[in-house]
This record gives sequence, structure tokens and C-alpha cells, in this order.
Amino acid sequence: MKLVIQHQDQYSRGELLLRTFLGWFYILIPHVLLLLFVELWGFFLLFAAFWVILFTGRYPDSMFQYLEKLLRWGIRLNARLFHLSDGYPAFGLEAEDERIDFAVPYPERVSRGLTLVRVLFGWLFVLIPHGFILGFRGIWVGILAFLAWWAVLFTARYPAGWHNWVVGQIRWQMRVSVYMMFMTDQYPAFTGEQLPDEV
Repeated sequence: MKLVIQHQDQYSRGELLLRTFLGWFYILIPHVLLLLFVELWGFFLLFAAFWVILFTGRYPDSMFQYLEKLLRWGIRLNARLFHLSDGYPAFGLEAEDERIDFAVPYPERVSRGLTLVRVLFGWLFVLIPHGFILGFRGIWVGILAFLAWWAVLFTARYPAGWHNWVVGQIRWQMRVSVYMMFMTDQYPAFTGEQLPDEV
């Protein structure tokens, strides 16, 4: 899996203030309303994909592509809500974003046994350990996002190290999501860094 959110040399203070005070109205509400329906269909596709994988060992390509695009949409939205990227997040599954690069390699085969284990015990060996660490990291991400807000307001710059840490949180969360959605058999790494073997 690859996730890169470009660090900009300069950020818009005007957009920062607009997102902070009105973002819930013009970004969050319209996107969430649409995503509710799109994610509901994604849930049905994931359920269907589970059975197809269980019997064939293959992930239906169209279902895989839909779910990858759905994750990409969520990343576009989060990048704006965390002030990691300027501009309005594009609507739709087919939309692109020049500042965000997200890709999940399509697997030729998916382990049927591992798929079944994830459904039955994924909460135990994936969600609990990763969720515990991501929860504590999330506190630090909140602090960094707060400090970065002031940094952008006064300097129009988002400190690169802080940006990398927040992007790392999203990357880690995406790894867990991709694994639990059967899109890869590679257990999610306990790091927010981009790994050398990732696309």
C-alpha cells in the first residue's frame, strides 16, 4: 500500500480559517451525507467479496477497485480536516487529487484461511493491538494538529515533521483497514512510516 500526502511549501491562512469555522458546513456535511450511501454499498460489496474469496481465493476486481476508491475519498476528506492539504476535497469515487497518492496493489490471490481468521479473530490480533497504539498516537496527533494550526496561521507553513507524523497516523490506519478488508494478506506494520516494500 502506498499513501503520500504532499507537504506544501506554503499553506493558505484564509482556507485554514474557513475550514476551521465553516468546514463542518461546506465540507463535512455534504461529504458525510454522500459517503453514508457510498459506504453502505461498500459494506455490501465487502460482505460479498468475503464469500467470493472464501470459495475462490480471488478478490473480484470491480469490488476491489470500488473499495480502494472509497478509501481514497476518505483520505481526501481527512487531509483537509487535518489541514494537511489546501483546496476543497473532490466528490466522488472517480475524483483525483494532485496532492494525494494512494494505491493498493491488486492481489492475484487472497488466502482463504487468513480471510476466515480475520473475520473471526481480527478484533483480537489486529484491532486491539493496533487500536491501542493508534489511540495513544491519536492524542499526540491532536496536539500536533492544534499546534500546526497556529503555525500555519502565523507562518503559512506546516512543520514538515508534524505533517509526516499526522500523515503517518492516517497511513497506519489505512494499513489496518486494507488488511481487514481482505485487500492484502500482509499484516499491517506497527509504524506510520512508508515502508520500502510498499508501492
